[in-house]
Amino acid sequence: MSAIPDTLRSPGQADLSAWIRLVAILVVALCLQARGFAAESRPAGTDETVRAWARGELPALAEIYRGFHAHPELSQQEENTAARLAALWREAGWEVTESVGGHGVVALLRNGAGPTVMLRTDLDGLPVTEQTGLAYASQMKVKDASGSEVGVMHACGHDIHMTTLVGVARFLAGHKDLWHGTVLLIGQPAEETLVGAQAMLDDGLFKRFPKPDFALAEHCDASLAAGQVGIRAGFTLANSDTVDITVRGRGGHGAYPHTTVDPIVQAAELVLALQTLVSREVPPTEPAVITVGAIHGGTKHNIIGDSCHLQATVRSYSDNVRELLLRGIERKAKAIAAGAKAPEPTITVGTGTPALENDARLTARVEDVFRGVFGGARVVPAEQSMGAEDFSRYGRAGVPVLMFRLGTVTAARLKKYRDLGQTPPSLHSPLFYPDAEPTLETGVVAMTSAALELLR
Repeated sequence: MSAIPDTLRSPGQADLSAWIRLVAILVVALCLQARGFAAESRPAGTDETVRAWARGELPALAEIYRGFHAHPELSQQEENTAARLAALWREAGWEVTESVGGHGVVALLRNGAGPTVMLRTDLDGLPVTEQTGLAYASQMKVKDASGSEVGVMHACGHDIHMTTLVGVARFLAGHKDLWHGTVLLIGQPAEETLVGAQAMLDDGLFKRFPKPDFALAEHCDASLAAGQVGIRAGFTLANSDTVDITVRGRGGHGAYPHTTVDPIVQAAELVLALQTLVSREVPPTEPAVITVGAIHGGTKHNIIGDSCHLQATVRSYSDNVRELLLRGIERKAKAIAAGAKAPEPTITVGTGTPALENDARLTARVEDVFRGVFGGARVVPAEQSMGAEDFSRYGRAGVPVLMFRLGTVTAARLKKYRDLGQTPPSLHSPLFYPDAEPTLETGVVAMTSAALELLR
């Protein structure tokens, strides 16, 4: 400041143009300093390093993927899957802890001072019998919770998610010169039953291990082309609750309904009444869904039974709408029972999960990285969905979270479906399968690039 002319030290007497020139010089200097910092914090050639490494590792990762795909396990039965993932992370040089919140796996890699970033994969398969015809298709059959034999399949892409984080683990361990901080890899059980994240948190995930500054996850998308990623800030997946309702009556002969209280009539009335919660009580601008997926009641054509059991799924985004729907279901069920002079119904709300809300600042930061790495055409807006994901639990625990979508089907295969007038098999379909190599390459590059950005 000693070089500033005396006339400029008194703004009231200073020449205005001189002040403007001085301010312009300071602004340019600050901009140059900021540009220099950005260049230093993301070394030149990093993106190409990641892409080249992923291409070179692809054959090995594809083999790992096929192993995961062929040997799925149901929720809360992921013992072998967890052990395999833990072994692969250990081989990559990470400090691994098993049996966190059930079959959960946590891997830790420290590299000096810096942020803590959590990358999460899910472990479990689905009770679906695979019909893809792939050479490495799952042949697994197990007993489910009810004791029935079911086929098991990775029909939701968790095998892709796991393999992606094997690739990321190997890259980060081998390129410590590109980042600083701490990385927490999470192998989470029981995502499909929406209880695994809470189980890990209850087992001290953020107390026994460093609480992350950011958390990232990917999710396979059956409608998005392989090579593309989808991203959106704000709500992307819904609150999810299960509701079991048992309506009661008084049984008797179907020919003499006046001597009975018919629970099936109550159930039919309730199914229709529940839809008025969405159409007449929830604001039209708020997403909401109530679906009655199963009704069980009665034994024979001419017998009126004593009870009928309904099973519903309830979806929303906001906590207010979630509460409105659950209270409304209880009110409607009790009102219908009272109108039929029936005993009060039993209503049980199962363990649900909150809506997934991607942190806006984190999303913007990662989207910029994706556009730089992949180009604008390969980065698309992710569609909002009324599906659910318990990755949201980490956000509710105070961590900024982002889940992005990963395309899984080659553009050529998507075109073939369109030409045939068909839609591609959805997630959870026995016919769903990702085109593994391009999906894995994009997944590893995307997750690694995002992690490097956050670990600058």
